[in-house]
Amino acid sequence: MSIWTDLRDFFFPRLCVACGKRLLKGEEGLCLYCSSSLPYTRIYNKVGNEMEQCFWGRFPIVRASSLFYYAKGGNVAQVLYAMKYHNRKRLCVKMGEWLGSALLPSGFFEGIDYLIPVPLFRSRQRQRGYNQSELLARGIAQKARLPVCNGALYRVRNNDTQTHKSGYARWQNVQGLFRVTPEADCLKGKHVMLVDDVLTTGATLIACADALSAIEGIRISIVTLAWAK
Repeated sequence: MSIWTDLRDFFFPRLCVACGKRLLKGEEGLCLYCSSSLPYTRIYNKVGNEMEQCFWGRFPIVRASSLFYYAKGGNVAQVLYAMKYHNRKRLCVKMGEWLGSALLPSGFFEGIDYLIPVPLFRSRQRQRGYNQSELLARGIAQKARLPVCNGALYRVRNNDTQTHKSGYARWQNVQGLFRVTPEADCLKGKHVMLVDDVLTTGATLIACADALSAIEGIRISIVTLAWAK
């Protein structure tokens, strides 16, 4: 098996998504140099941290955290772009494992019943072939030993991309964007954690929380790989 892997890497070399250098065996997506220079938020499980404050007054959040800071054109941006548009499924899972391993010692996942990835619209997921937030959640689940609930929430339309929209336009773009399914009955009285790749204005995550808030006794936390503070 190693021979075939070596041959594949020889003819189709794996490259770092940040610097473009050839990856060594054991490296996934990022070379050691680029991975060691990623900007950690280091907020972990700090109560009342700045990321939690982004949601205050919008919905009753239990906790929120993110692993890296996002900056346009930076290494984290390159990782997110590869996760979304370059079919880097293994990278999505790897980032989830990284996130889970980093936050687990702080007790961030204690008391969580389910991880809920932010869903894509069905046509977009068919086109892409996967949902990067779901794969991210599955990576977290492997480290935190938590179940992923993937059928309780769905996106009702294929809204325009948020990337180039102003803050106000982002909020308009996600109004009524998500709904719960009959499967969501299992979430009554549970503590769920929404999982997404990046937090910008918080509009998409709050739209998810608004849909889930109709479930009796539900408590909601949030985790993302990156945060555009």
